[in-house]
Amino acid sequence: MTRGWGRSRIDLVRTDWSVRDSLARIPRFDFPPNEATPLATTPLSMSPRRTAAAAPKLDTASTTAAERREQILLAATRLFAEHGFANTDTQRLADELGIGKGTLYRYFPSKRELFLAATDRGMRMLVETIDASIADIEDPPTRIAQVVRSYLKFFADHPQLCELLISERALFKDRKKPTYFEHREANRERLRLLYRGYIDEGQIRDMPVDRILDVLGDLMYGTMFTNHFSQRQVSVESQAQDIIDVVFHGILSDQGRERNPPKEQ
Repeated sequence: MTRGWGRSRIDLVRTDWSVRDSLARIPRFDFPPNEATPLATTPLSMSPRRTAAAAPKLDTASTTAAERREQILLAATRLFAEHGFANTDTQRLADELGIGKGTLYRYFPSKRELFLAATDRGMRMLVETIDASIADIEDPPTRIAQVVRSYLKFFADHPQLCELLISERALFKDRKKPTYFEHREANRERLRLLYRGYIDEGQIRDMPVDRILDVLGDLMYGTMFTNHFSQRQVSVESQAQDIIDVVFHGILSDQGRERNPPKEQ
């Protein structure tokens, strides 16, 4: 029996629709944790709606183990997003990279571990992209606005991560927390401290910090998946401006706010 890579072991997914029907059960997004290895300079891959070129052959003699692992994950991301987990042939992945299956086994003992590592890589790329975009911004409202822009742009540029997140939640229900959820929880405390500081500075209305994180996270998360499934063509900047305007200024006029003051939570 092939070590963990055979597609015949279990029929994990019957149709693409069963994957998409699980969207409502995917947890909300905040921001994932940082990792030591920089990833943001390496593209996640092309859109799953377009056929990407085959992965370049690996030069195993001149590349480091970390570089080989990165190239494997890059190629695997494309194949998983294009063909789904069950229909991704790891022999094809090995052939595209010019390596043997034994090399894949050394890095990832099973196809499942390869898939989860590719998903985790995408999430780490997301947070590195966001962090880099706000590194030189001090003003809190400007930082929050830039986070919204960077988040939407990243998923617009890397729709394959959406496909991996959806597939993971649909296929691996035995996991206590999906990758998205793990990153959210790991980053929660640093976000609490950040927004608590904004409140103390008078930049944000005084309210429970977790309430802010949940509302913003849900709003951005839902927008990302709506864009992905509807193939919405509105520009990232236009959409970000709409979100920022509603979040920062609300929908009530001054008269409306006087008649409906905020309720204490």
